[in-house]
Amino acid sequence: MKRELDALVAQMHADGISYEDAVREFKRRYLLQVLINHRGNQCKSAEELGMHRNTLSRTLAELNMDTAQIRNGLKRPARSERAAGTPRLQTIARVR
Repeated sequence: MKRELDALVAQMHADGISYEDAVREFKRRYLLQVLINHRGNQCKSAEELGMHRNTLSRTLAELNMDTAQIRNGLKRPARSERAAGTPRLQTIARVR
C-alpha cells in the first residue's frame, strides 16, 4: 500500500495538484468510505474516526458532502426497480 500511495503522491505532484486540493480530496474519499461502512450514520462514523459528531458534521459541510445522498444511495431500490433488473444497491457516484 505504501508504494501505491507514494506513486499516487508523485503523480499528483507531477500533475500540479496543490497540497490543499490533495488534502481536500483525500478527506472527501476517506470520509465517504467510513460513512458508507456505517450506512451514512454520522454518530457511528464519528466514533470510528475519533471525533465528535458535530466536528464530523461541520467537516462534511465544509467539503460539501450530503449524508442524506449517501444514505439514499445505499438504500435498496423500490421493488418495481428491482424487478426491472437494476442492481441491488444504487451507486454512490451521485455524491461525488
